[in-house]
Order: sequence, then structure tokens, then C-alpha cells
Amino acid sequence: MIDPNVLQPVHSEPAYKLAASMMRDRILNGEIAVGATLPSELALAELLGVNRSTVREAIRLLEENGIVSRKPGGKKLFVSVPKTQVVAAPITGAMILQKITFNELYRTMHTIEPVVAADATQNATEDQIALLRENMDRTEALAPDHVDLSRLDIDFHNILTEACGNRAMQLCRQPIVALFYPAFDAVMKRLNAGERMVEAHRQIMQAVAERDAETAQEWMRRHIEDFKRGYELANLDIDEPIQNLPQKRDSIQ
Repeated sequence: MIDPNVLQPVHSEPAYKLAASMMRDRILNGEIAVGATLPSELALAELLGVNRSTVREAIRLLEENGIVSRKPGGKKLFVSVPKTQVVAAPITGAMILQKITFNELYRTMHTIEPVVAADATQNATEDQIALLRENMDRTEALAPDHVDLSRLDIDFHNILTEACGNRAMQLCRQPIVALFYPAFDAVMKRLNAGERMVEAHRQIMQAVAERDAETAQEWMRRHIEDFKRGYELANLDIDEPIQNLPQKRDSIQ
């Protein structure tokens, strides 16, 4: 005899999830193009063979995932490309729930950020280099007072990532960045970390401007190593889950 507990009742997904999955699949395979206007709720209900409330819930799910959106003040739904932070949010949440440590984030960023810096030397536009210089000027002006240094550091790295010209890297990096850089705010408040940050940014910015990949990569490596050194000098446990450290997660854009 088979143990009756081995077999469990079969449960179908709710209709709205099936409808959302069907629309998502059609969008991902290109049958519904990015930028296309979706039919009305009533029309979609007729096309999918479900009731209007089911369509409404399916649309809500797609909107939460950034796959469809509305223009400000508008009612029409458009197929859209999810923003990086929307895609990253669930992964960031999973890292918090899994109690990822600063040490794990550090080891990951020690691999990723030098590659980003090197790629930026080959792909940065003059406008992006100008943005790095502007960020550098603001950082130098504010460094003595430690005002907004964490925010400026995040902005600097975000500009570099845009300049590296690799959208896959941007998407992979964002969930980690959302925890790694804001957490360093705790170190900024304990140590005189501004001078070392300014020097690293200056060297990286100059290397990008001069298209010097080796120098950019080396200074970025040193810069990330300073994050770990700062944690240790501030008597913060690098093996402590990142969620237990004081940080400003809302500062990531």
C-alpha cells in the first residue's frame, strides 16, 4: 500500500497568476512588443477567457514587476522594460532574509568593481567622464565635513557602472550594491575615511579619462579593500549579517 501522505491534492495556480504568466510569456518572446499599448481590461478578459477582476489582478502583478506601466496621470497600460531597481529589489530582500554577511558582499564586489572600472576606461563617453569629474569636485569639497560622502560614493560607482557599457553587469550588480555601499555609512561615521575615498576616486577618474584600464582596475581594487579595512578598524564584524548594521537603504536609486 502507498502511504496516503505521499500523494497530495493537486492545486492549480490562481487564474490571475496564469493570466499574468501568459501575458508575460508573450511579452518576453516578442509577440507583444515593448512600448505596445495593452487592450482594455474588458478586451483582455474576453481575449483570455476570464473575468475582468482576474485581469485586474494579473495587471497588478505585471505592474509590480515593471513589465507593464502607465504614463503619469494616464490610464492606458504600456509594455515596459523593468527598471534595474525593480528587478533588484526581490534579490536584495532574499539576501537580507538569508542573512548574507558583509564579508560575502565584499568578496563579490572585490571581483565585480575592478572589472567595471576597467570596462569604463574603454566605453565611457565624454559626458560620463564629465559626470565623474563633477562628482569628484563635490566629494573633495565635502570630504572634510564627511557630509553626504556615502551618497557621493554611491553616485560615483553608479556613473562608472553606466560608463562600463554592460547592461548585464548593471543588473547583476544592483542587488549587491543596494546593501554594500549604504552599509559603509556606518564606517564613515566612525573613521576619517574621506581622504582615502577621495584619493581612490581621483585616481580612478583620471584613469578612465586617460583610458588606462590597468590603473583603473588596480585603484578600484584598493578602494574596495579599504571598505573591508574600514569595517575592521571601526570594530564592526564582517561576518555579521548585513541587515544588523546601521545603513540607509533608501539612498540607492
